Amino acid sequence: MLSYEQARQVILENITPAGVEQVDLVEAIGRVLAEDVVAPWDMPLWDNSAMDGYGVRFADCSEIPCKLKVTGYIPAGGRADGIEVKAGCAVKIMTGAPVPNGVDAVVPFEETEETSGEQVVIQAPVALHQHIRFRGEDVRSGQTVISTGTIVRAPEVSMLASLGRSRVAVFLRPTVAILSTGDELIEVGRTPGAGELINSNALALAAAVREAGAIPRFVGIARDNLESHREKLREGLKADMLVTSAGVSAGDRDLVRVVLEELGVKQIFWKVGVKPGKPTAFGVKDGKPVFSLPGNPVATLITFEEFVRPALLRMMGQRRVLRPTFRATLRSDIKNRENDRTTLLRVRLEREGECFTAAVSGKQQTGLLKTMVDSAAIAVIPPGRGFMAAGEEVDVHFFGSYIDLI
Repeated sequence: MLSYEQARQVILENITPAGVEQVDLVEAIGRVLAEDVVAPWDMPLWDNSAMDGYGVRFADCSEIPCKLKVTGYIPAGGRADGIEVKAGCAVKIMTGAPVPNGVDAVVPFEETEETSGEQVVIQAPVALHQHIRFRGEDVRSGQTVISTGTIVRAPEVSMLASLGRSRVAVFLRPTVAILSTGDELIEVGRTPGAGELINSNALALAAAVREAGAIPRFVGIARDNLESHREKLREGLKADMLVTSAGVSAGDRDLVRVVLEELGVKQIFWKVGVKPGKPTAFGVKDGKPVFSLPGNPVATLITFEEFVRPALLRMMGQRRVLRPTFRATLRSDIKNRENDRTTLLRVRLEREGECFTAAVSGKQQTGLLKTMVDSAAIAVIPPGRGFMAAGEEVDVHFFGSYIDLI
C-alpha cells in the first residue's frame, strides 16, 4: 500500500498536459499559457509624458520659480516630429503624448501657473527626467514577457493586447467523466425511500472539477451488475479523465476494478495509506487517467482534493499543482486511533495576528457531510501520531478558496 506522499508522486508521474488550443484573449482568463510570449517591439514605443503638464528643459529650471515661453502643444495621440524645445521654452503636453527633442522633464499642471497663453511659471523644483516614460523602459523588443505555464489574469491580457496579440495558445481544459455506482442511488429531485440515497457525489465531483477549471460530464449511475458497469465505464473512458465513486472496496458488489481491468485499464495502485480514503485506486488507459474514489461523501471529496485535483491541474499545464501548506496551532487535543496512516482532518481556522489556529470541524466520520461544509482547511497528520496535544503545530492547507482568512 502506497503512502499518501507516494500516491501523489506516482499519479503526477503518469500525467501529461491534455493538449493545446488557440483562444481569444478574454477566453484565456484562468487558462494556462502553452507558449512563451516574446515582445515584437519596445514598450513604450517612444519616450512619452506620464503626466498632463509642460515639457521643459531641466537646465532652464535650476532656479525656482522660473518663467518659460510656451511654444507648442502636443495632445495624446499627437506627434512630435519636427518639434524642438529650445532654451527658455516649454511645450504643453498631455499624458501619453510623445516627448519632443529638447525636453528632459515634465512638470504637472498643478505645479505651474500659466500667466498667459504664451508663458508659464514653474513653481516647484524640477528633477531631471521626471514624469517621462522612456522607450523600452517596460519591455524590450525580443524579451520574453510571459512564459509557458503562466495562468492568464487581467494583467496578462493587458500585456498580450499591448503586444498586438488577439489570440493565444493555452492548454486544453480536459473533459472529466463522472460515474457513480450502486443500486441504492437515485437522482436529485426525488425523495429517497427506505434504503435509497441521493446521488450527491456526482454533483459534488462535478462542482470540484469545474472549480479546478476542467469540464465535467455526467455518465450516470452504474447499477450493481456487470452489464451496467461495462456500459457506463466504457462510455466514461471516452473522456480525457474518468472519475468513479464507490465500488472499489472488497464487497461482492464492488465491481469497478474488475470491469476496468476487463476494459484494458492498467491499475497503477489500489489502496493508499490515508484516512479517510484508503480504498482509492488509480489507473491509466491510453494515457488517460482513471480514478476510483470511495463512496462516502466526505471521503469522495477529500480524495478528489488530494489526488484528482493535482492531476487535473497538471493536465491543464499548471506548474504548481499542490496547494500551499502552512503551519497552524491546534486549539484542542487530537486522538487518532488509526495512526499507521496519514490522517486528513477537516478543520476550522481562525487567524490570530500573523498565525492560524485550527480546530476539528466536528466528528470525523466519513458520512458526516456537515463537517465538510464547516471546514476551511485540511490538517495533515503524519503516520505514527496517535495523539497530538493542544498547542502543537500541524501542516494545513486550505480546502477551496478562503481569501477572507488570509
